[in-house]
Amino acid sequence: MIEGFARRRIDCGAVTLSVQEAGQGAPLVLLHGFPQNGMCWGSVAPAFARHFRVIVPDLRGYGESDAPPDDAGHRAYAKRTMARDMVGLLDALGIGRAMVLGHDRGARVAYRLALDHPGRVARLGIIEVAPTAEYWRAWGPEMALAAWHWTFLAQPAPLPERMIGADPAAYVDWTLAAWSGTRDLAPFAPAALAGYRAQMADPARLHAMCADYRAGATTDRADDEADLAAGRRIAAPLHFLWGRHGFPARTGDPAGIWRRWAQEVSDTPVEAGHFVMEEAPQAVLAAFLPHFGA
Repeated sequence: MIEGFARRRIDCGAVTLSVQEAGQGAPLVLLHGFPQNGMCWGSVAPAFARHFRVIVPDLRGYGESDAPPDDAGHRAYAKRTMARDMVGLLDALGIGRAMVLGHDRGARVAYRLALDHPGRVARLGIIEVAPTAEYWRAWGPEMALAAWHWTFLAQPAPLPERMIGADPAAYVDWTLAAWSGTRDLAPFAPAALAGYRAQMADPARLHAMCADYRAGATTDRADDEADLAAGRRIAAPLHFLWGRHGFPARTGDPAGIWRRWAQEVSDTPVEAGHFVMEEAPQAVLAAFLPHFGA
Protein backbone atom coordinates (compact mmCIF):
# COMPACT_ATOMS: atom_id res chain seq x y z
CA MET A 1 0.00 0.00 0.00
CA ILE A 2 0.92 3.66 -0.29
CA GLU A 3 2.55 4.78 2.95
CA GLY A 4 -0.06 5.88 5.48
CA PHE A 5 -3.01 4.67 3.38
CA ALA A 6 -5.56 1.93 4.11
CA ARG A 7 -6.89 -0.34 1.36
CA ARG A 8 -10.36 -1.84 1.04
CA ARG A 9 -12.65 -3.16 -1.68
CA ILE A 10 -15.72 -1.06 -2.46
CA ASP A 11 -18.81 -2.16 -4.38
CA CYS A 12 -19.32 0.51 -7.05
CA GLY A 13 -22.32 -1.13 -8.70
CA ALA A 14 -21.10 -2.79 -11.89
CA VAL A 15 -17.70 -3.69 -10.38
CA THR A 16 -15.90 -3.82 -7.06
CA LEU A 17 -12.82 -1.62 -6.96
CA SER A 18 -9.76 -1.82 -4.75
CA VAL A 19 -9.33 1.59 -3.14
CA GLN A 20 -6.65 3.18 -0.96
CA GLU A 21 -7.58 6.14 1.20
CA ALA A 22 -6.03 8.57 3.70
CA GLY A 23 -6.40 12.14 4.91
CA GLN A 24 -9.27 14.46 5.74
CA GLY A 25 -10.93 17.42 4.13
CA ALA A 26 -12.19 18.01 0.61
CA PRO A 27 -12.15 14.76 -1.43
CA LEU A 28 -9.47 14.31 -4.09
CA VAL A 29 -9.57 11.26 -6.37
CA LEU A 30 -6.31 10.14 -8.04
CA LEU A 31 -6.67 7.99 -11.18
CA HIS A 32 -3.73 6.03 -12.60
CA GLY A 33 -2.85 4.97 -16.13
CA PHE A 34 -1.24 2.15 -18.14
CA PRO A 35 0.69 -0.04 -17.39
CA GLN A 36 0.39 1.00 -13.77
CA ASN A 37 -2.12 0.98 -10.93
CA GLY A 38 -2.85 3.14 -7.90
CA MET A 39 0.67 2.62 -6.57
CA CYS A 40 1.97 5.11 -9.14
CA TRP A 41 0.78 7.89 -6.79
CA GLY A 42 3.06 6.73 -3.96
CA SER A 43 5.46 9.67 -4.30
CA VAL A 44 2.76 12.36 -4.05
CA ALA A 45 -0.35 10.89 -2.39
CA PRO A 46 0.94 11.21 1.21
CA ALA A 47 1.64 14.92 0.64
CA PHE A 48 -1.82 15.43 -0.87
CA ALA A 49 -3.29 13.60 2.14
CA ARG A 50 -1.98 16.32 4.45
CA HIS A 51 -4.53 18.66 2.83
CA PHE A 52 -7.30 16.49 1.38
CA ARG A 53 -9.24 13.26 1.77
CA VAL A 54 -7.30 11.33 -0.87
CA ILE A 55 -8.97 8.40 -2.64
CA VAL A 56 -6.85 6.18 -4.90
CA PRO A 57 -8.76 3.46 -6.76
CA ASP A 58 -7.35 0.83 -9.06
CA LEU A 59 -9.36 1.24 -12.27
CA ARG A 60 -11.41 -1.72 -13.41
CA GLY A 61 -9.09 -4.31 -14.91
CA TYR A 62 -6.04 -3.00 -13.05
CA GLY A 63 -4.34 -3.73 -9.74
CA GLU A 64 -6.64 -5.54 -7.32
CA SER A 65 -9.95 -4.37 -8.81
CA ASP A 66 -12.42 -6.54 -10.71
CA ALA A 67 -11.44 -7.33 -14.29
CA PRO A 68 -14.56 -8.21 -16.29
CA PRO A 69 -14.15 -9.54 -19.85
CA ASP A 70 -14.43 -7.23 -22.82
CA ASP A 71 -17.57 -7.13 -24.96
CA ALA A 72 -18.03 -7.04 -28.72
CA GLY A 73 -18.77 -3.31 -28.72
CA HIS A 74 -15.76 -2.50 -26.51
CA ARG A 75 -17.95 -0.76 -23.94
CA ALA A 76 -16.73 -2.74 -20.93
CA TYR A 77 -13.56 -0.62 -20.78
CA ALA A 78 -14.86 2.53 -22.44
CA LYS A 79 -13.98 5.65 -20.48
CA ARG A 80 -17.70 6.40 -20.22
CA THR A 81 -18.15 3.08 -18.41
CA MET A 82 -15.11 3.66 -16.20
CA ALA A 83 -16.37 7.16 -15.38
CA ARG A 84 -19.62 5.57 -14.18
CA ASP A 85 -17.46 3.39 -11.91
CA MET A 86 -16.17 6.61 -10.36
CA VAL A 87 -19.71 7.88 -9.86
CA GLY A 88 -20.50 4.60 -8.11
CA LEU A 89 -17.41 4.99 -5.95
CA LEU A 90 -18.34 8.53 -4.93
CA ASP A 91 -21.87 7.37 -4.15
CA ALA A 92 -20.57 4.48 -2.04
CA LEU A 93 -18.37 6.90 -0.09
CA GLY A 94 -21.18 9.42 0.36
CA ILE A 95 -19.38 12.09 -1.67
CA GLY A 96 -21.32 14.47 -3.88
CA ARG A 97 -18.50 16.36 -5.62
CA ALA A 98 -14.78 15.70 -5.68
CA MET A 99 -11.64 17.07 -7.21
CA VAL A 100 -10.15 14.61 -9.69
CA LEU A 101 -6.57 14.22 -10.89
CA GLY A 102 -5.76 11.68 -13.58
CA HIS A 103 -2.67 10.47 -15.42
CA ASP A 104 -2.61 8.63 -18.75
CA ARG A 105 -5.68 6.33 -19.04
CA GLY A 106 -6.87 7.65 -15.69
CA ALA A 107 -6.84 11.17 -17.13
CA ARG A 108 -9.11 9.94 -19.90
CA VAL A 109 -11.50 8.58 -17.28
CA ALA A 110 -11.23 11.91 -15.43
CA TYR A 111 -12.15 14.15 -18.36
CA ARG A 112 -14.96 11.79 -19.39
CA LEU A 113 -16.28 11.99 -15.81
CA ALA A 114 -16.18 15.80 -16.04
CA LEU A 115 -18.01 15.78 -19.38
CA ASP A 116 -20.67 13.20 -18.54
CA HIS A 117 -21.20 14.06 -14.86
CA PRO A 118 -20.24 17.71 -14.47
CA GLY A 119 -21.94 18.03 -11.12
CA ARG A 120 -19.58 15.47 -9.60
CA VAL A 121 -16.27 17.19 -10.50
CA ALA A 122 -15.32 20.37 -8.63
CA ARG A 123 -11.87 20.83 -10.16
CA LEU A 124 -9.99 18.72 -12.69
CA GLY A 125 -6.31 17.88 -13.10
CA ILE A 126 -4.90 16.22 -16.22
CA ILE A 127 -1.40 14.78 -16.48
CA GLU A 128 0.21 13.82 -19.77
CA VAL A 129 -2.68 13.28 -22.16
CA ALA A 130 -4.53 15.09 -24.88
CA PRO A 131 -8.15 14.04 -25.56
CA THR A 132 -8.43 10.68 -27.30
CA ALA A 133 -10.01 12.02 -30.50
CA GLU A 134 -7.29 14.65 -30.75
CA TYR A 135 -4.57 12.00 -30.51
CA TRP A 136 -6.07 10.11 -33.40
CA ARG A 137 -6.43 13.32 -35.40
CA ALA A 138 -2.75 14.11 -34.80
CA TRP A 139 -1.69 10.65 -35.94
CA GLY A 140 1.25 10.75 -38.32
CA PRO A 141 4.65 9.08 -38.69
CA GLU A 142 6.21 10.60 -35.55
CA MET A 143 3.17 9.95 -33.36
CA ALA A 144 2.73 6.44 -34.77
CA LEU A 145 6.30 5.51 -33.91
CA ALA A 146 6.10 7.01 -30.41
CA ALA A 147 2.62 5.73 -29.52
CA TRP A 148 2.72 2.45 -31.41
CA HIS A 149 1.13 0.70 -28.43
CA TRP A 150 -2.17 2.42 -29.24
CA THR A 151 -2.56 0.35 -32.40
CA PHE A 152 -0.78 -2.76 -31.09
CA LEU A 153 -2.88 -3.18 -27.93
CA ALA A 154 -6.07 -2.42 -29.87
CA GLN A 155 -5.57 -5.40 -32.20
CA PRO A 156 -8.24 -8.11 -31.88
CA ALA A 157 -7.83 -10.61 -29.07
CA PRO A 158 -5.83 -12.66 -28.45
CA LEU A 159 -2.89 -11.39 -30.55
CA PRO A 160 -1.43 -8.74 -28.19
CA GLU A 161 -2.32 -10.84 -25.13
CA ARG A 162 -0.32 -13.78 -26.46
CA MET A 163 2.65 -11.71 -27.48
CA ILE A 164 2.88 -9.80 -24.18
CA GLY A 165 2.05 -12.93 -22.20
CA ALA A 166 5.20 -14.60 -23.50
CA ASP A 167 7.28 -12.29 -21.26
CA PRO A 168 5.03 -9.83 -19.40
CA ALA A 169 7.71 -8.51 -17.01
CA ALA A 170 9.99 -7.63 -19.91
CA TYR A 171 7.14 -5.79 -21.64
CA VAL A 172 6.38 -3.74 -18.52
CA ASP A 173 10.02 -2.91 -17.88
CA TRP A 174 10.66 -1.90 -21.49
CA THR A 175 7.52 0.26 -21.60
CA LEU A 176 8.25 2.09 -18.35
CA ALA A 177 11.87 2.74 -19.29
CA ALA A 178 11.11 3.79 -22.87
CA TRP A 179 8.47 6.32 -21.82
CA SER A 180 10.43 7.88 -18.95
CA GLY A 181 12.75 10.81 -19.37
CA THR A 182 15.66 8.86 -17.88
CA ARG A 183 15.09 5.88 -20.20
CA ASP A 184 15.51 3.47 -17.28
CA LEU A 185 13.60 2.14 -14.26
CA ALA A 186 15.20 4.48 -11.73
CA PRO A 187 12.04 6.60 -11.14
CA PHE A 188 9.90 3.62 -10.12
CA ALA A 189 9.65 2.34 -6.53
CA PRO A 190 10.49 -1.38 -6.26
CA ALA A 191 7.16 -2.29 -4.63
CA ALA A 192 5.18 -0.44 -7.28
CA LEU A 193 7.24 -2.00 -10.06
CA ALA A 194 6.56 -5.47 -8.64
CA GLY A 195 2.84 -4.70 -8.71
CA TYR A 196 2.95 -3.55 -12.34
CA ARG A 197 4.75 -6.74 -13.33
CA ALA A 198 2.31 -8.93 -11.39
CA GLN A 199 -0.81 -7.47 -13.00
CA MET A 200 0.67 -7.82 -16.49
CA ALA A 201 1.31 -11.51 -15.75
CA ASP A 202 -2.37 -12.04 -14.83
CA PRO A 203 -4.25 -13.10 -18.02
CA ALA A 204 -7.49 -11.41 -16.92
CA ARG A 205 -5.75 -8.08 -16.30
CA LEU A 206 -3.64 -8.30 -19.43
CA HIS A 207 -6.86 -8.81 -21.40
CA ALA A 208 -8.44 -5.86 -19.58
CA MET A 209 -5.54 -3.55 -20.40
CA CYS A 210 -5.75 -4.48 -24.07
CA ALA A 211 -9.53 -3.94 -23.90
CA ASP A 212 -8.84 -0.47 -22.52
CA TYR A 213 -6.99 0.37 -25.74
CA ARG A 214 -9.55 -1.37 -27.95
CA ALA A 215 -12.10 0.98 -26.43
CA GLY A 216 -9.75 3.90 -27.06
CA ALA A 217 -9.60 3.12 -30.76
CA THR A 218 -13.36 2.70 -31.13
CA THR A 219 -15.95 3.77 -28.56
CA ASP A 220 -13.83 6.38 -26.76
CA ARG A 221 -12.88 8.03 -30.03
CA ALA A 222 -16.52 8.04 -31.16
CA ASP A 223 -17.69 9.50 -27.84
CA ASP A 224 -15.12 12.28 -28.09
CA GLU A 225 -16.03 13.08 -31.68
CA ALA A 226 -19.70 13.29 -30.70
CA ASP A 227 -18.83 15.77 -27.94
CA LEU A 228 -16.80 17.88 -30.37
CA ALA A 229 -19.66 17.92 -32.86
CA ALA A 230 -22.13 18.91 -30.13
CA GLY A 231 -19.84 21.64 -28.78
CA ARG A 232 -19.74 20.15 -25.29
CA ARG A 233 -16.99 21.51 -23.04
CA ILE A 234 -15.65 20.72 -19.58
CA ALA A 235 -17.05 23.14 -17.00
CA ALA A 236 -14.68 22.35 -14.12
CA PRO A 237 -11.50 24.46 -13.93
CA LEU A 238 -8.77 22.33 -15.53
CA HIS A 239 -5.03 22.37 -14.89
CA PHE A 240 -2.87 20.43 -17.35
CA LEU A 241 0.61 19.18 -16.46
CA TRP A 242 2.71 17.80 -19.30
CA GLY A 243 6.24 16.57 -19.78
CA ARG A 244 8.32 18.30 -22.44
CA HIS A 245 9.47 14.82 -23.50
CA GLY A 246 6.10 13.05 -23.13
CA PHE A 247 3.36 12.14 -25.59
CA PRO A 248 1.16 15.30 -25.62
CA ALA A 249 4.19 17.44 -26.52
CA ARG A 250 4.22 15.65 -29.90
CA THR A 251 0.82 17.16 -30.79
CA GLY A 252 2.47 20.59 -31.15
CA ASP A 253 0.26 22.64 -28.83
CA PRO A 254 -1.12 20.39 -26.08
CA ALA A 255 -2.36 23.22 -23.85
CA GLY A 256 -4.09 24.82 -26.83
CA ILE A 257 -5.88 21.55 -27.52
CA TRP A 258 -7.30 21.47 -23.98
CA ARG A 259 -8.54 25.05 -24.36
CA ARG A 260 -10.84 23.79 -27.10
CA TRP A 261 -12.26 21.24 -24.65
CA ALA A 262 -12.62 23.17 -21.41
CA GLN A 263 -13.90 26.58 -20.37
CA GLU A 264 -11.01 27.37 -18.01
CA VAL A 265 -7.53 25.93 -18.62
CA SER A 266 -4.11 26.56 -17.09
CA ASP A 267 -1.02 24.50 -17.75
CA THR A 268 2.46 23.68 -16.50
CA PRO A 269 5.16 22.10 -18.69
CA VAL A 270 7.90 20.22 -16.84
CA GLU A 271 11.21 18.61 -17.78
CA ALA A 272 10.12 14.99 -17.61
CA GLY A 273 8.96 12.07 -19.66
CA HIS A 274 5.54 10.45 -19.44
CA PHE A 275 5.56 9.29 -15.80
CA VAL A 276 5.63 12.72 -14.21
CA MET A 277 4.50 11.64 -10.71
CA GLU A 278 7.52 9.36 -10.32
CA GLU A 279 9.96 11.46 -12.34
CA ALA A 280 9.12 14.89 -10.91
CA PRO A 281 6.88 14.51 -7.82
CA GLN A 282 7.64 17.98 -6.50
CA ALA A 283 6.51 19.48 -9.80
CA VAL A 284 3.21 17.60 -9.49
CA LEU A 285 2.65 18.95 -5.98
CA ALA A 286 3.66 22.47 -6.98
CA ALA A 287 1.19 22.42 -9.87
CA PHE A 288 -1.80 20.84 -8.21
CA LEU A 289 -1.79 21.85 -4.54
CA PRO A 290 -2.61 25.45 -5.54
CA HIS A 291 -5.07 24.31 -8.23
CA PHE A 292 -7.01 22.19 -5.76
CA GLY A 293 -6.92 24.94 -3.16
CA ALA A 294 -4.73 23.44 -0.47
